[in-house]
Amino acid sequence: MTVDDLWFLADEATQRAEQAYHRLRERHSGYIQRTHTRRVTRERFRTLARRVKETGAPYGAQTVVHRDGDEILLVRHEGVDMWVLPGGELRDGETYREAAERELAEEAGVSADFRGLAMANRIDIACDDYATWGVLPVFAAAATELDLSVCDPDGEISAAEWFPVSNLPADTRDRDDILAWYDRAGP
Repeated sequence: MTVDDLWFLADEATQRAEQAYHRLRERHSGYIQRTHTRRVTRERFRTLARRVKETGAPYGAQTVVHRDGDEILLVRHEGVDMWVLPGGELRDGETYREAAERELAEEAGVSADFRGLAMANRIDIACDDYATWGVLPVFAAAATELDLSVCDPDGEISAAEWFPVSNLPADTRDRDDILAWYDRAGP
């Protein structure tokens, strides 16, 4: 891929992200909007821009799942060595919510009552002089099944646990986003 092709890819990805974001806005309300910036290598930029061009989302979709009012489900992601919200990439033909439901079942073995969109985060992606962005939809859900079992086919998730919102692990990715959602909309 030449340098000019990378610029065109970034432009196409941006257009797809705008379409995806506007569709989310049309279908949901009351969600939190946050922006995160990721500076990445050229190869990673290419990968993420392709995902955004295809789906509007660089990382897929996630779910913030709660139980008993103040406990949140997190999964241990070995690739980033952090506790994260369950979620992942979309498969062909999946909606964001379908991907979030599938990933929740795979990564934690939990089913949940989905209650709408908790967050519509904007992920700005930059590399050298190239930039694009994508959405990261995070759905809110109440657990209907509390027993946890990790069956992650990718082998990235090593554990799933419930944590009180007041005592999230220090190495929780997007901790501030989770706390902002809980403080604003919570269960």
